[in-house]
Amino acid sequence: MANSAGSRKRARQAVKRRARTVALRSMVRTYIKKVNAAVSTGSYEQAQAAFIKAQPYIDKMVNKGILHKNTAARTKSRLNAKVFALKG
Repeated sequence: MANSAGSRKRARQAVKRRARTVALRSMVRTYIKKVNAAVSTGSYEQAQAAFIKAQPYIDKMVNKGILHKNTAARTKSRLNAKVFALKG
């Protein structure tokens, strides 16, 4: 248990930050699922639109420290490959 005033404040901040992080990570995962769902329908236009919408959110999570930059790059690359496979 936190005893000093500073450690109590840090504990409160950690709770708030964790709640924000969980919410943002959930939002990004939802956008990724939407792209995968659009890919599974087989419609290139829908998949492309979902990917274009998801891309900036993935990048924002890198800037906020929610995702590592290589994780975001790998995710975007794999999603783009799935979308591009529908075109041909």
